[in-house]
Amino acid sequence: MPDRTTPPPIREVSTLRLPDIQEHRLDNGMPLYEICMGTQDVIKLELVFLAGRPFEKKQLAARATSSLLREGTRSFSAAQIAEQLDFYGCSLSLPFNLDTSNIILYSLNKHFGKLMPVLEEVLSAPSFPESELNAFIKRNQRRLEVDLAKNDIVAYRQITELIFGKAHPYGYNSFPETYGALRRDDLLEHFGRLYNSGNCMAFISGRSSPGIIAMANEYLSRAIPPGEPPRASFQPSREAPRTEKVKRPGTVQAAIRIGRRLFNRNHEDYLGMYVLNTILGGYFGSRLMGNIREEKGYTYNIYSTLDSMLYDGYFYVGTEVGNEFVEDTLRQIYFEMARLQEEPVGEEELAMVRNYLMGNFLTMLDGPFNVSEVVRTQVVEGLPMSYFGKMAEAVRNITAGELQRLARQYLRREDMWEVVVGG
Repeated sequence: MPDRTTPPPIREVSTLRLPDIQEHRLDNGMPLYEICMGTQDVIKLELVFLAGRPFEKKQLAARATSSLLREGTRSFSAAQIAEQLDFYGCSLSLPFNLDTSNIILYSLNKHFGKLMPVLEEVLSAPSFPESELNAFIKRNQRRLEVDLAKNDIVAYRQITELIFGKAHPYGYNSFPETYGALRRDDLLEHFGRLYNSGNCMAFISGRSSPGIIAMANEYLSRAIPPGEPPRASFQPSREAPRTEKVKRPGTVQAAIRIGRRLFNRNHEDYLGMYVLNTILGGYFGSRLMGNIREEKGYTYNIYSTLDSMLYDGYFYVGTEVGNEFVEDTLRQIYFEMARLQEEPVGEEELAMVRNYLMGNFLTMLDGPFNVSEVVRTQVVEGLPMSYFGKMAEAVRNITAGELQRLARQYLRREDMWEVVVGG
């Protein structure tokens, strides 16, 4: 009988590094990164275009273009594309991020060659039908109407606008009239200017083979024309941080967001802030959770996050509490920030956070598709392949003194924007 009274020993995660990644150069000049792993005959092909908000000439053109790529082409209607995908049991998704427009195809190896002509058509000849654009506009206007009734959505929109500015690609907010101003020509211009080989990276993961790589090269080189990478130029807001309160009569809860502009993953302090953010509010055992949820009972969830984009980044704390608890919740958030500045993190707490983060890193390496996401992030953000190992090394070796220095530099109350949306 197994011994169920004695817990298994805790083993420290020693070495973490990415598996070997093979880089290919396609005939049209774009790079393809191959992560050959796994035991199942499944392939994930991901294409990443730098075609997000920083590169659009009209607000929301990037998102609309990405969303409507598969809604009809020169040869296929949206229904015919969907039927082909369903017939072969594959998945084609178009996730849109602030900086990039991605196209992800999951396919069995044996059907990969049958699906590539469909993908080639989507990449080379999208038609952006007027009817689909109108449906997209109406659908998102209705969704926006629902979202704007939620305090947490309003608070998030407000904090990002304040941090970056109303005209900044990371800060502007969408409104019904922003969607209504979209025209088919805006999508055609955005697609023609940005969906080219000089602006695209491809990632194949799973049980790949030379035949799979050859097929990807043939179809992608034919579908994606040559071109130049785009240039982005914009300035963040220079306003001094302040507090903004948005009254929403009739709501029993208030949404709180406290944050500031920071930096992206290329900054020398990013890895240290990654650990510091985890201690403050980045996991279930964090200080904000222990204080405001477990001890005070003000909320079900409170968190802090460190968001990194291609050209910038920001930090914020978010929660929803009853209107009567707003003032003390704000005090407690700033109290926890001040405590990190004034008192070194204890060794026991630091060891727990190290173990938690190292466990997360292990999950990132669990299977070819997870590894592909790590590789994609590093390539898109211009980081070396050694960056993942550098992250693990930073988590293992960071000291309480370094965390205290970072807290004093980046968690100062006077640098924080504050937004409260509620009754």
